[in-house]
Amino acid sequence: MVINMRVNSTMEGKQVTDEDKIVERKLLLKRAFSMSKLFEIGKNLNFAYFDRFFSEWEIDEDEAALEIASDLSEEQLVEVFDKFKPRKWVVFRGQFYTLEDGVFLLEGSWKNLRANIRQAKKKFGKNALVVLRTLVEAGRSCSLSDVRNKLKRSLDPLPILTALEQLKVIATAYKGDQYQEWKILEETSSLVWQEVGAPTEITSSTIVSGRSPVNKEVDYVDLERQQISQMDRELDEYLNDLLKYRLDDTIKFGKTFSMSLLADYLKSLFGPILYFDSLLSITQQYGLADVEIVSQHGETGMRTGWNLSLFGEPGTGKSFSTRDMILGKPEAKIYAHGIPGRNRYAGGITPARFIRIGQAYVSRTSNFIVPEFNDWFRYKGMVEPLKLAMERGTIRYELHREVIGPYIFNSLFSVNYNVTTLGRGYEVTVRDPNFNAIEDRMLCRLHRLTKGRFVEIAKSQMRLALGEIDTEEGARKVRDHLTLVYAIETSHPLVKGNFPRKPVMITPEAHDVIGRARERILEHIPRKVVSFSARLEKRAMQFACATSLLNYFHSDFDYVPVSDDALRYATQLYVEEASVRSREEFRPEEVLEQLF
Repeated sequence: MVINMRVNSTMEGKQVTDEDKIVERKLLLKRAFSMSKLFEIGKNLNFAYFDRFFSEWEIDEDEAALEIASDLSEEQLVEVFDKFKPRKWVVFRGQFYTLEDGVFLLEGSWKNLRANIRQAKKKFGKNALVVLRTLVEAGRSCSLSDVRNKLKRSLDPLPILTALEQLKVIATAYKGDQYQEWKILEETSSLVWQEVGAPTEITSSTIVSGRSPVNKEVDYVDLERQQISQMDRELDEYLNDLLKYRLDDTIKFGKTFSMSLLADYLKSLFGPILYFDSLLSITQQYGLADVEIVSQHGETGMRTGWNLSLFGEPGTGKSFSTRDMILGKPEAKIYAHGIPGRNRYAGGITPARFIRIGQAYVSRTSNFIVPEFNDWFRYKGMVEPLKLAMERGTIRYELHREVIGPYIFNSLFSVNYNVTTLGRGYEVTVRDPNFNAIEDRMLCRLHRLTKGRFVEIAKSQMRLALGEIDTEEGARKVRDHLTLVYAIETSHPLVKGNFPRKPVMITPEAHDVIGRARERILEHIPRKVVSFSARLEKRAMQFACATSLLNYFHSDFDYVPVSDDALRYATQLYVEEASVRSREEFRPEEVLEQLF
């Protein structure tokens, strides 16, 4: 194998960054090697995190390639291509690396490609740029008829396509006896945009997801990546400040912190009814670490992340709990309790835009706060992609001008929506009859505007107006503990190696408690048909496991056991939601009294 050791460090008039190289290296590795070969490379290079990857079910090719690309040196990259033979048919023409005809070069192709584009322009005039723009705007491979239809002019593109292929500006995606498709390679799309006249500044980081910046919609993805970078900086700065000035106090606080103490803190602020909504929102934040859930017999396939839904009548405090308590509202002396940089407020965006920007969150776990979830279902066809999103599955969505995805969505939701409450039960105002599939994938909490809730809301509003509620000290303690536990469990670089990552262990007692709750619920349902699915038990168990992370610092075990407090609250949630889903055919208080 021929190796050229020269490395390009700049492009015309622009200093490149390490991120640019990592992005391109990731694309190169994904294309050159199979999934199994990537794992073999990672383990061969003694990258410690690959031992973890092999024990986890949800690792994907994208994440593996990114991890290798981030830690691989130039010398190691040479060794990889020398020892692990890449796919023979692969072509890669990047800004920093080239792979063609089995030869890997530590040298980019862009200088030659730029000259070749200008050579084509000299031969065919502006028509060469028109054909190139057509291909890059398509964002996929195109046949001759595809290109002709998109041009909408009397121009034969075949000679131009043939010339551009010979000049290696474009590549053949498929070739049969009488049919051929061409494409712009992912790694060259930003270069092509520069030459044909991009509408915005494009860099190689734009192609992280493997899609070209083609129009206003795809610009949303680029803008979202910029916002994600800001969110990452917010987390890094907060965590760095915590480690520098408040680490000892946070650990000391964590050794006594528990679900009961969190509940007492929130009750002191909002009373014995309203507190529970904020309790759910904060404990969902602990679940964002997406910690593995294990049993005494090994893996369970579950993790601590879960979706939250507060639904009910307007004016019952739903948005306050999911938005203000997590993101903060300083003018009302309500300070942020959520993880810095891990909550994306999605108020005002359409579901189609959400599905589009979701591409920027591949291999990331963030929380999307959606204040008016009803509005998302005014658009047809939203149930299926959102159901996949809540299952953290692969999303593919077709619009009239483009196809979004496929991509794997790993983030979570915290949503509010209004329903019509009845004497018993409720009716959703969403017209889509399949909306129950969405509800079934969330941990839900019904809000009735009872006299008790009305009084607590009125009192809380008065106390806020008078400045009697001030969460600054309590919010800082909770947020510091939450952020530190999150950083530890996600192996954040600032704490990695200083604290152990611990899975949450389900004890036999936890199964017994949930099993007894199931028996009592079924005894109290008069009909033979059950109105909720078995997923409800899984959500309750995930809630208990996420909540148990409050006890991370309680012992020196290499795992976090499910706590008694967590089980009690999880059982309460299970029973109360089962009652609501059964149109309140039984009183949850009676079941809970029997259980406890």
